[in-house]
Amino acid sequence: MWGFITVLVDSLIPRLREVFELTYFQAGLVQFAFFMAYGLLSIPSGFILSKIGYKKGILLGLTIMGIGCLLFYPAASYRMFPLFLIGYFVLAGGMTVLQVAANPYVAVLGSEATASSRLNLSQAFNSLGTAIAPAIGAMLILSDSIKTGTEINGLSATAKETYLMAEAAAVQNPFLLLAISLLVLAVIVSFIKLPSILGDSERGFGYGNALKHKVLKMGAIGIFLYVGAEVAIGSYLVNYFISMGLPEIIRNSRWMSHISEMVVQQDLAHVDNKAIVGAFVMFYWSGAMVGRFLGAYLTKIVDASKVLAIFASLAIVMLVISMLANGFVAMWSILFVGLFNSIMFPTIFSISLTGLGDYKPQASGILCTAIVGGAFIPPLYGYLTDSFNFKPALLLMVACYFYIFYFARKSADFVLSSNS
Repeated sequence: MWGFITVLVDSLIPRLREVFELTYFQAGLVQFAFFMAYGLLSIPSGFILSKIGYKKGILLGLTIMGIGCLLFYPAASYRMFPLFLIGYFVLAGGMTVLQVAANPYVAVLGSEATASSRLNLSQAFNSLGTAIAPAIGAMLILSDSIKTGTEINGLSATAKETYLMAEAAAVQNPFLLLAISLLVLAVIVSFIKLPSILGDSERGFGYGNALKHKVLKMGAIGIFLYVGAEVAIGSYLVNYFISMGLPEIIRNSRWMSHISEMVVQQDLAHVDNKAIVGAFVMFYWSGAMVGRFLGAYLTKIVDASKVLAIFASLAIVMLVISMLANGFVAMWSILFVGLFNSIMFPTIFSISLTGLGDYKPQASGILCTAIVGGAFIPPLYGYLTDSFNFKPALLLMVACYFYIFYFARKSADFVLSSNS
């Protein structure tokens, strides 16, 4: 659910950009509102979970997420961009509670040496949601054309009302279904028995002691940059592809047009350009799902730090190819970045928890706070795109992945010393 919702937000960005006639920087504020919740609420969530336990925390998170989805209904009805941002923040607040609870829970269910493998496996199912969301977004949110403010004002009163109602419904219906699904899921979880894994030593703050560990501080920076880079790329893929003229190239390609038609379930002659290229965004996120299943195996037989270093290097190579190329080469190379993103979050997370013992819940709160990178990197990438265009702006992504490569190399020695 949280994988699906996180990526569905990406589908709304190009639509909201046209509806409210936003710059790329302003459109990036959607992700700012969404991920700022992680920066502000992760540590308080860790404290709340230590008091009420994981099960009640999960129920609280699902309920808050449902309320956030319901806020999209009035936001779409009244076309209020600030209310959209509030809805995103509330939605992400609920997801923050789930993230802080679930990741350390999975990490401590077995030996520390295989924590990366378990987190990669669990995150692979999270990626199932991220793989499905772009197709749903392309079909339900991006498929129709959006009129400019001038065009809307030129409509008759009846036509204007009909258009605005259709616009609102395109956003309201998916998120209303999500709200219902989340609340049903909360009811199901309420009947499930979850074992308590919090010891007495874990029921306090202890953040100062956790932060004494150098690898945790380095890992928090890695999470900040990884989430920021992954979200920035995913958020602007539709606009990036349109800027290269890919909609027309796809229409003229037998195989590519067939793929797009299968996803959006419509003839491309009657579909907006955003949906044509938006159909391919699913490959970015489904690559992450495939990579995490593969990563669950690789990190079991190969040192997790080595796997992380290799994947970070390959992500950089794919970005450089996309910057230098055009057409389908540029498109598929940046989509392949999703495959190499796959193991980064769970692997950085598990490496950062190495040797922390009873302070894992506090470390989880710190690492989940670093997810706030998704609030800062996308607007910065949008600003660089406004200033220099998409391809030069990708150098920011290259810098993010280079740090992750550096973290992988440096953390390898620490992990070896801890395991010995």
